Parts: sequence; C-alpha cells; structure tokens
Amino acid sequence: MSLKDRIQQDVKDAMRAKDKERLAAIRLITAAIKQREVDERIELDDEQVLLVLDKMCKQRRESISQFEKAGRDDLVAKEVSELEIIQGYLPRQLDDEEIAALIDVALAETGASSIKDMGKVMGQLKPQLQGRADMSAVSAMIKSRLA
Repeated sequence: MSLKDRIQQDVKDAMRAKDKERLAAIRLITAAIKQREVDERIELDDEQVLLVLDKMCKQRRESISQFEKAGRDDLVAKEVSELEIIQGYLPRQLDDEEIAALIDVALAETGASSIKDMGKVMGQLKPQLQGRADMSAVSAMIKSRLA
C-alpha cells in the first residue's frame, strides 16, 4: 500500500470514528498532495509525498514558534496536534547520534573543511535524511562542525 493510499484510508477511518481533529489534519495533507499534483500535472510517488509532508512539518514548526512568541497558546496546541499527525506518516526520525554519524561520513567523503563546502555536504546528506530529520537542525550541526 502506497503512502498516498494509506492517507486516503485514514481519511475514511477518521470519518467513521468521527475524529474531527484528525480528519481535519489528514484533509490538509490530502489537499497539499493534490495541489502539488495539479500544479505539476503529475502523480506523486511515495518519495514526493514525503517531501510534501516534510514541508508541512517545517511550516508547522515555524508557526508554533511564531504563535509561542505571540502568546497564542490555543493556536500552538492546534499546530502541535497537526504536526504530530503529519509526523505519523513520516519514517522513523533519526536521533542526534545517527545524524552525527552520517555527517561524519559526508564530511569525509566530500573532503569538506570550511563553511564554503557546506553545499556539498548538504547535497550528499539531503537524500538520506529527507523526512527523517529536521534539515534546519542538520544544517546547524554541519555549520558547527565546519566553523
């Protein structure tokens, strides 16, 4: 079962269970997937669906930080709930030690020695980490190593 099919099945399950909060979040996911399919006139595969989900997670994290600064706890709770549901479709997240090991390998393979080489390292790591780690956190880890 493809990821897109699983999401569609979860829409039906949430409707049957009358779980409005989960249903709303999953509908946001299906809308984002359909929007990309219509815009690009393609059928998304699992890898491309993961990119959409990863982008949605990033948007939620940014919204959470903005709402926290504004003191909007009601909106923070809504975004956190949506983020948890979206992350349920992503592969297992890597911990800091696993990410650090992958960064070490990438640094050795690319021969990166300064911050100017960051693009090479990110280019090598992105396919391995997409959907499995917060890329902004990975970027910060690489910067600290190269600085």
